[in-house]
Amino acid sequence: MKIIVTGGAGFIGSHIVDRYIELGHDVLVVDNLATGDTANLNPAARFVEMDVRDPNLADLIEYERPEVINHHAAQTLVRISTERPQFDADVNVLGLINLLEAAKEAGVRKIIFASSGGTVYGLCDRLPITEEQPFAPQSPYGISKVTSEFYLRYYAANWGLKYTSLRYANIFGPRDTVSSEHVITVFATKLLRGERPVIHWDGEQAKDYLYVDDVVEANVLALTQGDNEAYNLGSGKAISVNSIYRSLLNVLGLDIEPRYGPKRLGDVRLFYLDSRKAQRELGWRPHTDFVQGLSQTVAWYRAQLAPSLPLPR
Repeated sequence: MKIIVTGGAGFIGSHIVDRYIELGHDVLVVDNLATGDTANLNPAARFVEMDVRDPNLADLIEYERPEVINHHAAQTLVRISTERPQFDADVNVLGLINLLEAAKEAGVRKIIFASSGGTVYGLCDRLPITEEQPFAPQSPYGISKVTSEFYLRYYAANWGLKYTSLRYANIFGPRDTVSSEHVITVFATKLLRGERPVIHWDGEQAKDYLYVDDVVEANVLALTQGDNEAYNLGSGKAISVNSIYRSLLNVLGLDIEPRYGPKRLGDVRLFYLDSRKAQRELGWRPHTDFVQGLSQTVAWYRAQLAPSLPLPR
């Protein structure tokens, strides 16, 4: 199968590319390298450096005529979305529309879309969160993901362009970068450098965390299943920031007291996802235990940081 993966040089996208290549697919990565890294590129994949907002994207998709486009290129920071909502909408909404128009004209069969289970639902009284929970985003980033899902529905209903929307929990694993501001990545990197991380709020805010290998398998299943549906992808349980910090100390064998800072704008107190729909319809379920995934993640960061770590005294 010929597949274009936008954002395929980034954290999650590059893992998806690796798996698609492993399964024998013909993969083209489209990435502007704003947050992606050429070091993440699979050598068996072809690569074009391009922004999804670029008008030339239409010519590229028309030339390639992929069967599926896996769309992971995005502005992903809640903080940036609150500071620069126009930029967030430009990348996440107008970029998607540019891609959808090109896909429609080129006869693409399907779009696999990376949505956000952590932001589209907002504050929820009933947990775990099912797909029937109404949208109530609390940040421009969440609003852009909700808007994108409505555009996917529109193109499916009017132009026959199928989609599967995957609403992710908080994804962690190798290749993530500190610039993502993901708590596990930031904490692990700082602790490995002997620094004291900052826990925002009181640390009891708790979210659903999913190891990257598990989300990759959902992107494989969505190639042939789940047409015109949305699926929550999570572990089904919440882990507090304080618990994550203690787990990292245990994995690293360290004893470093954290600092505490103010609540971040747009942060959610508690969420965890009900993924039974994905289990029923896609045959998907997570297989990686949180501590196991944490250990694998820390091992990767340690290897990456080894040359810059302080020498032992």
